[in-house]
Formats: sequence, structure tokens, C-alpha cells
Amino acid sequence: MPLHMPKSFCRDIATFALAVLPLTSLAQAWQPPPRPSTGLMPNPVVGKPLYETHCAACHGIDLKGSEAGPPMLHKIYEPSHHSDAAFQIAAAQGVRAHHWKFGDMAPVPGLTPDDVAHITAYIRMHQRRVGIR
Repeated sequence: MPLHMPKSFCRDIATFALAVLPLTSLAQAWQPPPRPSTGLMPNPVVGKPLYETHCAACHGIDLKGSEAGPPMLHKIYEPSHHSDAAFQIAAAQGVRAHHWKFGDMAPVPGLTPDDVAHITAYIRMHQRRVGIR
């Protein structure tokens, strides 16, 4: 004996599938943040020259921002809002503008996850000095 579904039920299933399928393709494209080497002890002293070479042009040598990028010494970048993983994602994949009007940030070529961990340690050290925790 065949099972018959009401047309409205079939239409609801089709509508649901059309709404959900595009989301599954987005979920498949998402990449987890890169991870530093196991056991790495991020070092702000190592991070300083890396920051100066790869980040300071936009975020300022003093971490206070520039015409090209936002300040790292701002409450928005405190660890509870932008975790260390967010720095890994931004460096590896870039990030769409969402807090500032500087435009999107492109990926930063030539940085390893270990480099980014050291840069993040350098930024966090300066954030703590100005009371950002």
C-alpha cells in the first residue's frame, strides 16, 4: 500500500530544502582557524619585529591605528571579543570590514600560525599595559 503525503506537506519539505541547502554549502566552505605548533610558547619579543614588518603599516607602529587600519589598542580587540583565533583567521583568510570603515582586510602572505601567535602575544602585552584585558 503506497504512502501518500498531502501536497502541502511536500511543498513545505521542498521549501525547507531550498532554504537549507545553500546554508550547508556555506558550512562546508568554512575553515577552522589555523593553529600554532603544539607546545609553542608565544613570545611578544619574537612578535615585535613580525608585527612591525607585517602589521604596523596599517595598524600603526604604536598599535594605535593609521589611515589604513584600526588600532589594536581598542576595547573591540580585547580577548573576550576578538580571541587569539580571530587573529589567526584574519591573517590567514582576511576579514570583512565589520567594526571600522577601513574596508576589508586581505590575508597577510608569509605568516605562519606560529608567527601570528607571537604577534598576538605582542599585541596582548600592549593591550594589558593600557588596561585592556
